[in-house]
Amino acid sequence: MKRILALAMALLLGMGSVWSAGGEEEPFPQQTSYRPLQYGDQGEDVSTLQERLTELGYYTGKISGNFLDGTRAAVRRFQKDYGLKVTGIADGETEAIIMSAEYRALDTGSSGEDVKRLQEQLKSLGYYKGKLSGNYLEGTTAAIKAFQERNGIEMTGQADVDTQKLLFSGRAIPKDGPKSTPPPDPDSDMGDINDVVMVEDGADNQGELKDIVYSQKLRRGAQGKNVKKVQQKLTELGYFSGPISGNYMNQTMEAVKKFQLNNGIEADGITGEDTWNLLFNNPDVLDASATPRPTPVPTPVPYAITVDVRNQVVIVYERDEKGEYTVPVRRMICSTGMKATPSDVGDWVINGAKARWCYFGKWGSHAQYWTRINPYIAFHSVIYREVDYMALSVKSYNMLGSRASHGCIRLLVSDAKWIYDNIEKGVTVTITEDLPEDQELTKSLLPPALNRTYMRPVNTPQPTAEPNYSPTGTPPQPFRTLKKGKSGEDVYWLQSKLKDLGFYTGTVTGSFYNGTYKAVKAFQKANGINADGIAGERTLKAIYADVLQTPAPEGPGILESSTTPQESPLLTWTLEPTLTLTPAPTPTLPAVG
Repeated sequence: MKRILALAMALLLGMGSVWSAGGEEEPFPQQTSYRPLQYGDQGEDVSTLQERLTELGYYTGKISGNFLDGTRAAVRRFQKDYGLKVTGIADGETEAIIMSAEYRALDTGSSGEDVKRLQEQLKSLGYYKGKLSGNYLEGTTAAIKAFQERNGIEMTGQADVDTQKLLFSGRAIPKDGPKSTPPPDPDSDMGDINDVVMVEDGADNQGELKDIVYSQKLRRGAQGKNVKKVQQKLTELGYFSGPISGNYMNQTMEAVKKFQLNNGIEADGITGEDTWNLLFNNPDVLDASATPRPTPVPTPVPYAITVDVRNQVVIVYERDEKGEYTVPVRRMICSTGMKATPSDVGDWVINGAKARWCYFGKWGSHAQYWTRINPYIAFHSVIYREVDYMALSVKSYNMLGSRASHGCIRLLVSDAKWIYDNIEKGVTVTITEDLPEDQELTKSLLPPALNRTYMRPVNTPQPTAEPNYSPTGTPPQPFRTLKKGKSGEDVYWLQSKLKDLGFYTGTVTGSFYNGTYKAVKAFQKANGINADGIAGERTLKAIYADVLQTPAPEGPGILESSTTPQESPLLTWTLEPTLTLTPAPTPTLPAVG
């Protein structure tokens, strides 16, 4: 089936310098504006919460604006269905997911319009033969079980959120239909791409999706229909002689290695995106009897990228002297997917697909400097309502540093442009939720307020040069008391020294927040000093005892210095060049199919 690819390309002259701006898909809730709601609260926001829970089928009471037993029970049911901590309190995270949710979990005994829609969809796919009653009874349960079995998900008979996302997507497999690969689901883990697929600059804005689309990396131990496809194709090409079992074990790995060697690509036995596309979507693929292609000498990939979901930061690394990606070259504040639509955790290899402007048909919004991560998500700028520098919704800019997207990684325009200009095919992007909190890093990257007249950041001082710290050097003196909220060269030295001593694991930024507080407290505890997390004179002299001329003072009662060195901002926002702004013309956009 053909599928229209939507793309808004704006290759405008005089756009070498880019300023930061933002916009927002209209359906996105502004997560930072929510106040926690709990039993006994009253107000318009409680009414809004009740209305949304009513739409989702969780609340059946009066829209009263009073948070009482019925509202609390509805919040608890929602939290349980969406895998949240069940508290009955609508905190910011719960409210954000409520406002962006599309389904409620359905089970035997449920009723309503959403059950009727479920039955209609099951009937259209051939699973349900009964009456469209809106009542979830035995026939609906049996139909859901059959759907789940056919589509390779756990067969429970319950239409949970994940089952409904697949059911209403374009990827659902009909009961009697072929196991084809329809277009991606605009409502599941698609991210901001939704129902558009971007293409490279200068390419045609219409096209057809490949017959067999790559969806996941296959390695030893993998199971399922994609493994069967690989085994079948390898058999056709003469590389595999085992059973089509759907189990990716040693025999399959060896066949993949032979295929890779013969076709001149890295032979690791893993079916990644390049191997998959060569196997299924390249007319020049070589069978086992063909003369092998020479294996090209690989060019070292200059960068690796980590997307830190916990801290909402993207870090680009380059190689160290050992060839490992450990040297940070750029850190960027970002917005990843909301809890209801998370960014795809895992390792993804950039395939080089890019677009100067992109268009999100589902939301009618745009973004600059689109760089594909996987078939469903991408790096791109904050959001625009139109292809026009002034057409920004401030909300998108202000949400940087918190989860706000449908899966894509949103960046400042300058950062999105840097990735667009510098990150090429072959770079690995690791999206992880497992890194520790690093408040020092996050605070150092927050952008300044937006000048709404020009839709660009307000003027800020240029950052000072990074202090010249030396493990054996003398720290800045006289000492002042360092605690949360302080910043300057002495904080930079403190963090660096604590890192050398093994107490601080965060980013050295010169600003004192939670990570520095915990490190100071740990040092104090280990050295018999009152553990208050405040670096007074006694603590500082103990920390620098090995480089100070006199030993650290002993005993309590050391007075802290009242002399305060001048504070200096470190590693702060870098202002982009001032431009004379001319609104870009809005191109005629193709229809979204």
